[in-house]
Amino acid sequence: MQNSKEMKYIEKITMSTAVLLSSTAFTIPCAPLPKEPATTEKGFVVLELFTSEGCSSCPAADELMAKLQNEKSDQPRYILSYHVDYWDRLGWRDAFSDPQFSKRQRKYGEWLRDPQIYTPQLVVNGKSVCIGSDEVSIKAIEKEYQTKSTSATLTLRGEQVADKMNLHYEVLGNNDRSELLIATVQKYAITNVKRGENGGRILHHVQVVRSLSTFPVEHDSEGQQSITLPPGFNAKDFEIIAMIQDTRTGEITAATRANLPNTVR
Repeated sequence: MQNSKEMKYIEKITMSTAVLLSSTAFTIPCAPLPKEPATTEKGFVVLELFTSEGCSSCPAADELMAKLQNEKSDQPRYILSYHVDYWDRLGWRDAFSDPQFSKRQRKYGEWLRDPQIYTPQLVVNGKSVCIGSDEVSIKAIEKEYQTKSTSATLTLRGEQVADKMNLHYEVLGNNDRSELLIATVQKYAITNVKRGENGGRILHHVQVVRSLSTFPVEHDSEGQQSITLPPGFNAKDFEIIAMIQDTRTGEITAATRANLPNTVR
């Protein structure tokens, strides 16, 4: 079994071509947080974990995300676990994997100018990258983001109609190169892995992203969007997290959870 500090990675020859390599042990500290002028809104943290049931280094990161999810935080914390598909060919197909999530991870490689794509990889607020099981580094970078202010705000209200969620959003303080990302998130899942590196293990997951939709959004605007919900969606076991992301830099400038009604039309 690999040490929790190890990670499974692929070295990219170009930003569009990934080559799978073997597991390698080394430590990547979180990238330093750029200095920015303080503004008036409270800080927040978005933790985007790229993980896989086919990677023996990933359960430690999944467990850490569960720990963080249950911890109290002075400022908002949003956890999103994306199950990538590039390890599916190694003996176990991750039921939650999606090539869209692997593509998002590669896009972060471009934004952050970091050619290494691996699991478990954690991206914080679209700006800093860490090993997903490195609690010390994650806590340090979280502290910096939580104490920094942001000028952008985002609110989101939802109404479920059958298998659709109609969402009303309002964003203020964003720039003119922003996108609205809406993630449907399953709060908890269990998988009995039969084969592969985690064969024989029962894996526990939190904040599993089941779908991710992207929409253009204008500066200081509001509007309506509709998304299709996964089978079994309910307001108790799922949630909807939205983010505003700078399409040039990858920075996440605002995030929120949707206010969902308890009734379905």
